[in-house]
Amino acid sequence: MSTKTPTQLNLYAYQVGFGDCFLLQFVYPDRNRHVLIDFGSMGLREEDGEDVMMQVAQDIKQRCGGRLDAVVATHRHADHISGFATKAGGKGTGDIIRSLKPTVVLQPWTEDLSLDPKARAPKAKVALGTGSRRAVAALSAMNDLSEQVTQLAINQPKNLPDGMAKRLEFLGRDNTKNLSAVENLAHMGRSGKAVYAHFGMADPLRSVLPGVKTHVLGPPTVEQAPSIQKQRSTDDEEFWHFHARGVATANTLATGTDGPFAADFVRAKKGKLPLESRWAAKRVMAARGDQVLSIVTMLDKAMNNTSLILLLEVGGKRLLFPGDAQIENWSYALSQPNVQAMLADVDLYKVGHHGSLNATPKSLWKAFKKKGGPSKKARMTSVLSTMPHKHGSEEKRTEVPRRSLVQTLRDGTHFHTTEDVPAQGLFKLVTIPLG
Repeated sequence: MSTKTPTQLNLYAYQVGFGDCFLLQFVYPDRNRHVLIDFGSMGLREEDGEDVMMQVAQDIKQRCGGRLDAVVATHRHADHISGFATKAGGKGTGDIIRSLKPTVVLQPWTEDLSLDPKARAPKAKVALGTGSRRAVAALSAMNDLSEQVTQLAINQPKNLPDGMAKRLEFLGRDNTKNLSAVENLAHMGRSGKAVYAHFGMADPLRSVLPGVKTHVLGPPTVEQAPSIQKQRSTDDEEFWHFHARGVATANTLATGTDGPFAADFVRAKKGKLPLESRWAAKRVMAARGDQVLSIVTMLDKAMNNTSLILLLEVGGKRLLFPGDAQIENWSYALSQPNVQAMLADVDLYKVGHHGSLNATPKSLWKAFKKKGGPSKKARMTSVLSTMPHKHGSEEKRTEVPRRSLVQTLRDGTHFHTTEDVPAQGLFKLVTIPLG
């Protein structure tokens, strides 16, 4: 048996509430190799306690024998990287991961901190052109705006429609820069090998995973897909383009000034607004909240579309890890004939964006040849990390996880979800024979 070919994948899908954390343990005859894909959360189950992230970090350390071969951070959202944050005295979960000295740290090209904010492509031996310069600056601006929206939700909840402050705070926190985690990932990359990936680049994990071929299917650079800079005329989901007008509006809304329609003016029994004006004022406040929610939702989608999409080929199996990639990111990969052929034979699918509908494009699902009922030969496996009632709206049929998608996955795949992990349990183990 060759020591350069893994015989099995043990996938540990950790229960981190609303977040992602997957430890891939490739079993080789000589020694196991370990890849950590994401480590973050935006809300934990009450029954698991507050120290669950520390328990997960310690479990990862034990299972990989004190050394990680690679860390993959698919994108900047807090529910994917918050666990990489450090603390004073080295007592953070990110400090534990740093102590595992990953050989390779893989992130999207947009996360290269040494990249000029006006750069238009990742640094590379072969120049990729001049298309992505504003994209990197836009990400920074998105983070700044999200910080302001978070503070608006925390400090002025009465100035927002009922229930909206909680939604805005969730989206705002998820889109903030997560500075400690970002800096720790950069530090680990400098200590090992930092790789900032884009569609079609050479295998970024070949040095640490013998016998495994890793294809980077996303995100594309703007040179590769110029159309992603602009909003579709009939589609409010966008990728890189950043609305300057929307930012300016939201900045004004998040400055902390009360304005003539502040809650105290509108709701007070002896408010300064005449009684006949309060009806209109309440609706202006509602429109204000809807506008901010619309803008921060747009930013959330844009950040998801910087997500890495990785397809691993090993032992005749294909394993798909798309992070939170949404339709604009997927569209470029799905437009490539060779990619369509590879995706058709996927054996393991890590469900995108915690089960949101727009992260599993219909064209992708339809292309999977190995989906089918329980009697399907070589039936594909799907793995979902999620927590209900944290993101989206059941009323608008945007809840995460989307019930119709979950049912489709249950019917058409060997389905595994972290929702099934019992209280105080740490992970769902999925085993995939290779070869």
